Amino acid sequence: MDIGVISVRYARALLKSATEAKAEAEVYRDMQLLAKSYIDVPALRHTIDNPMLAKEKKQMLLDTAIGGDQSASLSKAFVALVLKEGRESMIQFMANSYVTLYRQQKNIILGKLTTATRVSPAMEQKMRTEVEAKTQGTVEFETQVDPDIIGGFVLEYDTYRMDASVKSRLNSILNSLKK
Repeated sequence: MDIGVISVRYARALLKSATEAKAEAEVYRDMQLLAKSYIDVPALRHTIDNPMLAKEKKQMLLDTAIGGDQSASLSKAFVALVLKEGRESMIQFMANSYVTLYRQQKNIILGKLTTATRVSPAMEQKMRTEVEAKTQGTVEFETQVDPDIIGGFVLEYDTYRMDASVKSRLNSILNSLKK
């Protein structure tokens, strides 16, 4: 069977269980943390995929990756089930699938604001409010500082990109002068 199909099935089942237990937000946080752990610690995949490593050790590692004592009991039970079924090599995909399904269910849009210098929390909230008004959804906002854009900002969400950076304006002027 296809990894994507299996991952989505597990993620749907987890979301359904989490919704019934009214713990979907906590499980969402745990699955985001698990997916991030796989990205931040590339050795995690090799360790979890190692057939010589005992299931108990894998359980300990994955429990830590979902937040340890801070994680939801449903998330821990999910990890145990995945290990019991021998599907641990797919758990990163399951976590990503859960995050995607949760965002669809809750109408959450990812947004990214890139600026040349750090912005104030008030300005970040203003940008978030603008995006939420346009999308009629909740926005998870990531801010990033990139001095290369010189000034202004770049706002991205969904399939929309607004580049109001000084760098892009200068490039535009430079390109028009070349013609």
